[in-house]
Amino acid sequence: MIRRLLLAIFATLTVACGSPGPGPSLVVGASPDPQNRLLAGIYAAGLRYYGTAARVEISDDPLAALDAGKATVAAGFTGRLLARFDPGSAARSAEQVYRVMVGALPEGLAAGDYAVAAEDKAALAVTEATADAWDSRELRALVDNCDRVRAGAAAGTTPPSGVGECELSSERQFATPALMFGALRSGAINAAWTSTAATGTPDGVVVLVDRKPALIPAQNVVALYRRNELGPMQLRAINEIAGVLDTASLVAMSDRVGSGADPGVVAEEWLAANPLGR
Repeated sequence: MIRRLLLAIFATLTVACGSPGPGPSLVVGASPDPQNRLLAGIYAAGLRYYGTAARVEISDDPLAALDAGKATVAAGFTGRLLARFDPGSAARSAEQVYRVMVGALPEGLAAGDYAVAAEDKAALAVTEATADAWDSRELRALVDNCDRVRAGAAAGTTPPSGVGECELSSERQFATPALMFGALRSGAINAAWTSTAATGTPDGVVVLVDRKPALIPAQNVVALYRRNELGPMQLRAINEIAGVLDTASLVAMSDRVGSGADPGVVAEEWLAANPLGR
């Protein structure tokens, strides 16, 4: 009896010692920017959803961390990534920007599917009165009124220097978006740089729509990853997020993060309400 008990204990210890422990968690790189931390949290949550231990690590340059092997996944926007890897590209549409960006990636990096419905591209806002005077709510109207545009931008943003063939003069800088929109409504400026996923756009302001053919480069959510380091289920997680995430959700989550919510918690709650694999 004692001998059988000892043999059972020995067998248990042998199995325990011979079984590999849980692997290290996969690192999703993020910059300190709240929006980028949110996107990293979304992809980390998606990886965990399909059984991969994943965590977000903050660095000043998550793309450099990805290239150096300190991160396996990093999230961003197609147009900004294209500007980094191919700054002279003239690509504008979502599909074209993504395709050229993929071709410009450094060796060893690859891209998941881009989120067709989730973007945060530069946009110009005007007052209702200006939109009525221009008889349009499309960005093309700004090009038609190029010589009348007096644009403003909030500090910390880098708006395009032009829209299509309209080369804009240096925009007036404001400390906060609220001050910029206040100047817009007072007439000190007649166009304000914002983005399609910006929060806090005031009433009475119209964000001009960039219809096809696009005048401003697309900025769709996408994840980059180290080539040959993700398994099928990990790639599935990344690509399915691209099919579920949309701009309205991005705006709502960014608004919560801007109000002090933890980006990781917000990401987990969004995924719980929008499960993958449907």
